[in-house]
Amino acid sequence: MGGIFGVASKTSCTLDLFFGTDYHSHLGTRRGGMAVYGKDGFQRSIHNIENTPFRTKFDRDLDELEGTLGIGCISDLDPQPLLIHSHLGSYALTTVGLIQNERELIEDAFINGHIHFMAMSGGRINATELVASLINQQASLVEGLLYAQEKIKGSMSILLLTPEGIYASRDRYGRTPVTIGKKEGAYCVSFENFAYLNLGYSHDMELGPGEIVLVTPESVETLSPPKEEMKICAFLWSYYGYPNSSYEGVNVEQMRYNCGKLLAGRDDGVEADSVAGVPDSGIAYAIGYANESGIPFSRPFIKYTPTWPRSFMPSSQKQRNLIAKMKLIPVDCLIRGKKLLLIDDSIVRGTQLGETTDFLYQSGAREVHVRPACPPLVFACPYLNFSRSSSEYDLITRRIIREREGDKVSDETLARYSDPDSTDYLEMVEEIRKRLHFTTLRFHRLDDLAKSVGLEPCKLCTHCWNGKG
Repeated sequence: MGGIFGVASKTSCTLDLFFGTDYHSHLGTRRGGMAVYGKDGFQRSIHNIENTPFRTKFDRDLDELEGTLGIGCISDLDPQPLLIHSHLGSYALTTVGLIQNERELIEDAFINGHIHFMAMSGGRINATELVASLINQQASLVEGLLYAQEKIKGSMSILLLTPEGIYASRDRYGRTPVTIGKKEGAYCVSFENFAYLNLGYSHDMELGPGEIVLVTPESVETLSPPKEEMKICAFLWSYYGYPNSSYEGVNVEQMRYNCGKLLAGRDDGVEADSVAGVPDSGIAYAIGYANESGIPFSRPFIKYTPTWPRSFMPSSQKQRNLIAKMKLIPVDCLIRGKKLLLIDDSIVRGTQLGETTDFLYQSGAREVHVRPACPPLVFACPYLNFSRSSSEYDLITRRIIREREGDKVSDETLARYSDPDSTDYLEMVEEIRKRLHFTTLRFHRLDDLAKSVGLEPCKLCTHCWNGKG
């Protein structure tokens, strides 16, 4: 995934940029970067943040990163921001999203006179440099940004820093958010709209799908109006979004309460001593469920985070699973002899939740009933870099479907497994339950998830659950 933040100020932007970017640390794990423009021109710093928090790595760079205009990013893949010099002038560029048609765009770039690419990430061309190559094929920055949004299959939100200000471009279908904050003498642009509140900014506006604005210390000017069609990612509310964040006016924490209530409303007959959420994202769901069902909320395990703030920090899946397990410390009196109803945000591979369930049994739990707060994930996301998975068969659902149906599976077959009222769906869920040793298993329904968000379903991307984006 990744997060982006920018500041245009009449005075120094450095501290606001530093802390605003840091507030996006939950969205990425590999690289952090900042670029500023001031009296000495462009300055930039990029660091690896896989094992060290963003603040620690960049604290010593602040004296050198002095300017009134700046952009920053937390990235799960490519080092950025990049400094670009072209016929359109010099600028810094940072992006968040996923390009599906990289090979096609690279070939087109060579045909159109782009000689070579400089920035490589893991043997691949840096996606942000590829975006720059698209922008530079046009006669102006705005035309270039529109061209990039038109040519990219996938999703790409962009911050482009020039000596005049920051060009902000939300992706073509608004799959990721871009919001604007303001205070006296400054504007900021941010992925997460909570990131600027403690810096003294108030909410100003949210860009629409495909909208392009120019942000200066004095104003926000719309250069290309928003498009009508929107497909914002529903998984932002389910998992990636921070509880304080709101997208399209819908708060993440409130949506998760709503999900928990609807889960409880469909859960007739389950008997449990308490409801618990897998820390941290599962807790709000569990509170909503407990309030609706009347089953008490409890915290039968506590997450130890001082040395491992994020379970997915290591690049090795084996290490991530181990750290996730070691972080959960049991509260014996709330587990031993108890029937627990456990809510997690989702089941992806199934490894971590299966190990958590075994951990609860080993700690003395009598029963563990599991209620994932979103439907079964059946499709890999082609629009955002949500997962390190290299194959759809990393998903436990797809492994079970392959065992039942073979390697070649039609869209119609996958649609059956995504339908909560079909026999195939029910048998797949039962197989997941048996493999992960749950007492019972019931997933959130997609229609209920859309109701929990509250936007029109046609405005939500639900591809990872039903293949419709």
